[in-house]
Amino acid sequence: MASQAVQLVAASDAPTQSSSPIRSGIVATARYTARLHTSFDTVRQLWLRLEETGLCTGHQGLAWVEGIARRLMPKSADLLVVEVNDAATGAPVMLLPLLRRRALGHYVIEWLSCGVCDYSAPLLADARPWTRQSADAAWVAVRAVLPPADRIHIAGIPQEIHGVTNPLALLSAARDSIQIASGLVMDGEPETLIKRICKSSFTKNFNRHCRRFEQLGGLALVEAETPDMIEEQFGTLLDLRLNRFRELGRFDLLTQAPIVEFYRDAALQGLSDGSVRLFGLRVGQAYLAVMYVLVMKGTLHALLLGIDQDAVANVAPGLTMIGKLMVWGRAQGLGYFDLSVGGQGYKQHIGASNSVLAELCEAMTLKGRASTAYIRLRCKTELFVRSKPRLYKAVQGVMRRLRRLKN
Repeated sequence: MASQAVQLVAASDAPTQSSSPIRSGIVATARYTARLHTSFDTVRQLWLRLEETGLCTGHQGLAWVEGIARRLMPKSADLLVVEVNDAATGAPVMLLPLLRRRALGHYVIEWLSCGVCDYSAPLLADARPWTRQSADAAWVAVRAVLPPADRIHIAGIPQEIHGVTNPLALLSAARDSIQIASGLVMDGEPETLIKRICKSSFTKNFNRHCRRFEQLGGLALVEAETPDMIEEQFGTLLDLRLNRFRELGRFDLLTQAPIVEFYRDAALQGLSDGSVRLFGLRVGQAYLAVMYVLVMKGTLHALLLGIDQDAVANVAPGLTMIGKLMVWGRAQGLGYFDLSVGGQGYKQHIGASNSVLAELCEAMTLKGRASTAYIRLRCKTELFVRSKPRLYKAVQGVMRRLRRLKN
C-alpha cells in the first residue's frame, strides 16, 4: 500500500496559543513537519536506522511492531506511522506507530499495541532534550496529518526513553495514569549484583532458594537457542502460566490463540538477532520456571513468566528466575532490568523503583467526548477501589470466582 506523504507546517513553540505577531511582538516559526505512512514499506529504512542509532524501547523494534500489525491488528483498522521531521533541516526527529480502529460506533486512534506492547514510546532520532513547548509543537504536526477520528487515546506512556524525557509524557494534554512501571538499574560486577542492588531480604531468600534447588539435582538457567528449544520452552511457559492463572482465577491474554501465535512467532524470529529470548530454569531435566524477554538498547524487558509453584515446597522459582536473569543480563553488559507494568508486591520485594505512566485522552467529536468521559470515570472508580485495600481485595475475590466459574 502506498504511503500518504502529506507534509504540513506543524507548529510553533507555543501551539496552544495564537501566534499573532501583533500580540507577541515576534513571528512564531514552525519547528516541525510530519508525514503519514500507511505501510511499513515506505518507512522501513528510516525505522531500522532510528532503531540502530536512536532511542527506543524493545516494544518499538520493527520486527515486534510489524508482527503486531500482521497478526493482531483488526482487519478493518488502519496503520498510521507518523514521521516527524525538523522543519528547518528536514532531519527526522521521531516515529510514532499508531492505528485507527472502529470502537462502539466511533473511531479511535491508539498506539499500535493490541495488548502486547507495554510502553507507548516513539522512536527518537537522538538524545536531544525536549520541553513541553517543543513536545506540543511536534504533537500539533502529528495531529495535522492524522485521518479524522472521534478521539485519541494513548495509554502506557513512560516518562523517559533511555534517560531522555518522552515527548508524549510532556504534552500539555497528557496526565498521570493509574499504571506504574518498575525496574532496576544494573551496574558493576555480575557476581555481586544481587547483593548490591536488591533488598537484603530478597538477597537472603534468593541465596537460600538457589542452595535448595542445587541440593535437588543442580540448578541451571537454560537459554533457548534453536527452534526446537523455542517450541519446548514456549510450550512449557504456556502450560505453566495458564495452569497458574486458572488456579488464581486471573485473566491472561495467552488464552487467545492469535496472541499465542504472535509470541511464538516473535520468539522464533528473535533467534536471528537475539531481540526476543526464552529462558528456562531447570533442576535436572524439570522446568521450574520459564521467562520470555525482550533485549534492546542495554535493557532486558521481562514480559511473560510461567512458574511451577508446587514443584518444590517453600521456595520461589519465579523470584529465583528473575535473580538469575539479572545476573545473566549484567554479564552481557545490560544496564537495566525492566519488570514491566503493574504494582505486584514481588517487585517491591526485589527492590525495584517505580515510575508512573502517563496517558493521553483527546476528544474531537461529541461521540469522542462521551467515550473519553466514560474512560476517565472508569479510571477514577478503579483508583478509588485501589485506595481502599479491603474493598479492592473483595472485588478481586469476586472477579476470581467469576473467572473460575467461566473456566
